[in-house]
Amino acid sequence: MASSSKPKRNYEVFLSFRGTDMRNNFLSHLYKALNQNGISTFVDSEGVRKGDQTSSVLMKAIRESCLAVIIFSEDYASSRWCLEEVAKIMECKEQMNLIVLPVFYKVDPREVRQGIQSYGTALAKHDYDFGKDSEKVKRWKKALLMLVACLGGISLMGK
Repeated sequence: MASSSKPKRNYEVFLSFRGTDMRNNFLSHLYKALNQNGISTFVDSEGVRKGDQTSSVLMKAIRESCLAVIIFSEDYASSRWCLEEVAKIMECKEQMNLIVLPVFYKVDPREVRQGIQSYGTALAKHDYDFGKDSEKVKRWKKALLMLVACLGGISLMGK
């Protein structure tokens, strides 16, 4: 079969994170280490230019990556963008064999899997905002459950 049937891979790694609680600590160190080792990495502050359609740029970058690292932090699920990324990442995992690595940064994986503590609060707010039977919120919850159920991940619980 011709190689044109394979998706174009512009990035080796796509980093998904909640910017407000990650950008200037763990993420910056990870991003720097990846780049210093010659690993092409997409992070939204680098790959999104002012005026770009953020959503389409992020979804394209996910499709064009070999590996997605999702850094689950306490505030991650409060972001609709982050939940959209997780849903797209899981879609690409199934359809395009995207490799997915969850990292639990100061969050117990059970919080994500069971939708408790900050994850329960954030998902309940999304249910309220979009309506309890919202297909969008159901898709997000399903993606989170699938991700944590089928993948191990790395837990960084130190405070």
